[in-house]
Amino acid sequence: MSAEQRFLTLADVAEVLNVTVRQVYALVRSGDLRGIQIGGRGQWRVEHDQLEDYIQRQYAKAEQTLAEDDGGQDTDDSHDVEESGSTTDDDVNV
Repeated sequence: MSAEQRFLTLADVAEVLNVTVRQVYALVRSGDLRGIQIGGRGQWRVEHDQLEDYIQRQYAKAEQTLAEDDGGQDTDDSHDVEESGSTTDDDVNV
């Protein structure tokens, strides 16, 4: 992916977000991630800026969720993270 590339394919977006192309397509179709259809076959493209906006919205949403769940108190959420430090598939909400 070039630094100057304005539009990304759904496969490019999937690679950035580390999800499947099908999940990206669902995000676009739902309106959560803005995209456009181009060409005679209606191929989807997502503008780089739109992807960055989506990522920032997801960070804000995660922070709000954590703040609501935490209630301002420290809790032990270690059960949500595997020993490797990565989250489990159950933690992903796409």
